[in-house]
Amino acid sequence: MRIGLFGGTFDPVHNGHLSIADSFLKSGQLDELWVLLTPFPPHKEDANHASYPLRLKMLETAFEGLSNISILTIENELPRPSYSFNTIRHLKKTYGSDYEFYFCIGEDNLAKFNTWKFHEKILDETRLIVAQRPGSDHSEVESYILEKTTFVYHDPLDYSSSEVKEMINNRNALENMLPEKVLNIIEAEELYRIKI
Repeated sequence: MRIGLFGGTFDPVHNGHLSIADSFLKSGQLDELWVLLTPFPPHKEDANHASYPLRLKMLETAFEGLSNISILTIENELPRPSYSFNTIRHLKKTYGSDYEFYFCIGEDNLAKFNTWKFHEKILDETRLIVAQRPGSDHSEVESYILEKTTFVYHDPLDYSSSEVKEMINNRNALENMLPEKVLNIIEAEELYRIKI
């Protein structure tokens, strides 16, 4: 079983996340995609961030009914701080040799992957699957990283969770950026200082 691991804070989850998840699965490289919700450090739980339970609720709502996708809370259960390497090692020990894990990231993260904690150990444990933007150039990425990287086609939706939060008071603009059920949760919970 080939499992892709796709982690993030998803604060909030948006259509760009759904699009990249779809690209990972359509690549033919994976049988399933496991979405890992990352906890925030305690000092970052403020008005600009949704709590872990609410981020989980939005994530489950966004991916509800989609095939071959599971939402995991394992990074909230492992010892802190939460490092991707520790998560990968834990999953490999838990599931054994019947599961082959791949670490899925966007191309923006590939450019700075060499700054990640234990990034070389991640490459020892698994291969990267990177959602590649059309016409992109990887000449700045070290060869030892590229040797452990598989690129899959992805036509990105160019906005981030930070940009979504900046636009949170303009519901019309957000309708194309967020699943409607996620937007409803944000409004109902008055997340990100939203004013209805």
